[in-house]
Amino acid sequence: MSQFDPNAASSKNSGIFGLNTSFEESRLIFLPVPWEATTSYGGGTSKGPRAILEASRQVDLFDGELQNPYEAGLYMLPEAQCIKTWNKKAKKEAQKIITKGGMIGKNKSLKESLKEVNQLGERLNKFVFTETQNLLSKNKYVGIIGGDHSVPFGALKAMGEKHASFGILHFDAHSDTRLAFEGFTWSHASIMHNVLEHIPQVKKIVQVGIRDFCEQEFNYCNELKGRVAIFFDQDLAKRKFEGISWKETVSKILAPLPQEVWVSFDIDGLDPRFCPHTGTPVPGGLDFNEAVFVLSSLVRSGRKIIGFDLNEVAPAPSGDDSWDANVGARLLYKLSSWMLASQNILKIKG
Repeated sequence: MSQFDPNAASSKNSGIFGLNTSFEESRLIFLPVPWEATTSYGGGTSKGPRAILEASRQVDLFDGELQNPYEAGLYMLPEAQCIKTWNKKAKKEAQKIITKGGMIGKNKSLKESLKEVNQLGERLNKFVFTETQNLLSKNKYVGIIGGDHSVPFGALKAMGEKHASFGILHFDAHSDTRLAFEGFTWSHASIMHNVLEHIPQVKKIVQVGIRDFCEQEFNYCNELKGRVAIFFDQDLAKRKFEGISWKETVSKILAPLPQEVWVSFDIDGLDPRFCPHTGTPVPGGLDFNEAVFVLSSLVRSGRKIIGFDLNEVAPAPSGDDSWDANVGARLLYKLSSWMLASQNILKIKG
């Protein structure tokens, strides 16, 4: 690693977190995926990776528990122009359907739009799959930065080719187990449904903070109790009200997870005060430090984080409020740090 002063201000054109590490020097590589084709409420998540990059340069890199995580090397790939092109085209076609509430009927024009959106979604999945495979072949750890929550599917499929079995720790306000929401096969609201149906190597999904879901999702997950464990936000809050410690609750949350775990973090799993501009904010949710405690407890339990995704960070439409990106960048650093610690690249202090 070339000379770097972690106590100095970051330069404007520095890399993620103000670092100057190269791809070759870095153990963890971030793959940005600026995609939000099927977003049906608030927008802006395609701008999340760029906003997080800019905000990350303001993050202090010393960590009280893990000391200097950045020394392992963190590098963010440039955003692929092809994704931006696909996103623009898919979003235009998807909006025609979304404005109709997903009611396509016999409308030939809408059917063609749906076909194109789904094909572009498949193309995106293939891109993320191939890029993730390539990074894994170079012995890199991978973090996906969205974009909406549909983007990690390709990465999870690539992980399924490397790992015979693993679990997913899923932070979210939503279950994301809808069947092709509004007709879109690769909808942001269908990511976990698609994982459960198409990636058999995922043996368990533990969902945390869920508080907005439909009856179809509730019934679907109940039918798959062997593979899905849901910790509803209402139940988590009730445990707090009854005086049960967060440490005890977290132990219960982590118990169903296997040894190897992918962390899928939708920012709206947090209380909306941390992500007011995310696409679909919902009252309730985790405090930032509660979420970090789950991550640290996961690693202290001896489990390995094999990769992660962070999604649905959306900067303010006005462009003059960087709060969402600020929170996203700090959460990204925590995700990165604890993943590296789980792989024994960093030592936990205390």
